[in-house]
Amino acid sequence: MELSYWEYKIWLSHVDFTVIGSGIVGLNCALRLREKHPKSKILVLERGSLPQGASTKNAGFACFGSISEVLSDVKTHTEEEVVQLVQKRYKGIQVLRKLLGNKAIGFEQHGGHELFLENDSELFASCSDSIEHLNKLLLPVFGAQPFVKTKNKFGFKGIHETYITHQFEGQLDTGKMMQALLQKCQENQIPILSGVEVQRIEDTGSKVTINAEGFGFDSKKVFVATNGFASKLLRYETVKPARAQVLITKPIKNLKIKGTFHLDEGYYYFRNIDDRILFGGGRNLDFQTEETMEFGETRIIQDALEKFLKNVILPNQDFEIDQRWSGIMGVGTQKTPIVKQISNSVYCGVRLGGMGVALGSLVGTELADLI
Repeated sequence: MELSYWEYKIWLSHVDFTVIGSGIVGLNCALRLREKHPKSKILVLERGSLPQGASTKNAGFACFGSISEVLSDVKTHTEEEVVQLVQKRYKGIQVLRKLLGNKAIGFEQHGGHELFLENDSELFASCSDSIEHLNKLLLPVFGAQPFVKTKNKFGFKGIHETYITHQFEGQLDTGKMMQALLQKCQENQIPILSGVEVQRIEDTGSKVTINAEGFGFDSKKVFVATNGFASKLLRYETVKPARAQVLITKPIKNLKIKGTFHLDEGYYYFRNIDDRILFGGGRNLDFQTEETMEFGETRIIQDALEKFLKNVILPNQDFEIDQRWSGIMGVGTQKTPIVKQISNSVYCGVRLGGMGVALGSLVGTELADLI
């Protein structure tokens, strides 16, 4: 790419802060930097024409962990760590709602329901037995007991006739949320350069040289917010990409289903949106293939999603698939996000573990607050 004198002068000279990645974390980081450093020159770089990764491709769940997810986390984390993680997710949603407003992000609170297949009796029993303990554990986070049992009022088939519902979970419109964040950045004179894929960053001590395809420039500080793509720029941070495949139906007449729903420890998830069912997951069917930075769909997972739709979610009902897509998450052996200074002038906020909607605003704010 050949840049002119004008392009360098206006966009790429005397840059104070460069944020790499224009997703939820990156834009919240940029907005927080503007709040703390009102006279600074801030630049956001984005590899795609729209925010890539997962920020514009997720299911729009304002969720904090279904009961089986929390129960699973207790096995690999201390109870204190699990409480802190759930608290971060809950706080992150509050930060997002306060920043943009419920209407701007299409926020609705209908609860998050975990369904258990008929052959998952052991898991259902284990989760049922844990309700009282987990409610006591998470009471300080929500100020009330989050988990309750509710009846299968939406007519799903092949499941236990009782859900375990998280009363405080909600849903939002991912597109509206990202549009509102982008507009907020525009209002705050934060330019976002799309189609710029950063290939390398070099911290020289007093500045950071950013190398993109065909050009480079210097910035005083750099914030890496690329989540699932973080390993391309961060050599020593353990972040693995995880592809999530999603489909959505065409509008369904008289659709009664309302809320967010989880199956199989959160590996499957669906919700209502615009009289449609949005359904994603199945990564656990083929972990190795789905550990990729490549977008796309596979037959094994798409077939499983359609089978679930037909047999469990929309039994005895005709439907058509309208669209399919995928997003790239950032995961690791621990679910706690990585928010840290990694060199003299480079910082990162990555590894959101599939909880970017809940965690992103808080992680972005914490990332900016590192300086």
